[in-house]
Parts: sequence; structure tokens; C-alpha cells
Amino acid sequence: MARSIPRFIGEPILVEFDQPPTYLKTPGCPDRFFWRQTCYSVAALEQQWQDFARRGRMAQNMRPENAIRARRRGSWGVGRFYFRVRTRENRVFDLYYDRSPRQQRLGQWFLFREWVDVGT
Repeated sequence: MARSIPRFIGEPILVEFDQPPTYLKTPGCPDRFFWRQTCYSVAALEQQWQDFARRGRMAQNMRPENAIRARRRGSWGVGRFYFRVRTRENRVFDLYYDRSPRQQRLGQWFLFREWVDVGT
């Protein structure tokens, strides 16, 4: 029986939506993404999750009661929205939207990893 292992990629990608997200800083799963000059259409959303943890210096710059609230719902420029998708080619990828405004005020999309089947 085959099992899947993650293969780290960690590269920026472009995404497209058939219907644009209502809130740009809290997008849903994209309908397609472009990686290394190839377009991948999302056939199914397998899983999604969020991570609003503050890291590094940002973990120290908030009062404790505000930090508890921010961990649940995020705060400006902090947080990632993850999506595990299956493409039409039957490949499984983890994508995420990083809300931190490093180079763009709106944040950036990344291809985190691909799940690759290996024999056991």
C-alpha cells in the first residue's frame, strides 16, 4: 500500500479565483494556481486550516489579553490560511496565503509542499 510524504517547495505562486474573495486578507481556496509556468486547476479542496500565531518579535509586542484574541481570529498582517488541494492531474499540494505585508500590502500566496506517494 502506498503512503504519501511531503516534498517541501516553498515558492511564491500566482492564484486565480472564478469569483473573487469578499475579503482580500481572508481568501478562500483558489480555483487555479500557476507554478513554474504551469497552470494547475483545483479539482477538490481536501482540507483547510489557519495559523494566526505571532512569531519572533511580533510575539512580544502585544498585551496578553489581546494576544489570546489575536490567536483565535488573527490581527493585521499576521496569519496564514492553508489549503490542501487535489488538482485535475490528481496531484496533492498544500498552498497558503500569508497575510504579512512583506512586499505587498495584501500579502502573498505560496506553494508550501506537494504530497508524493511512495511505496511501503
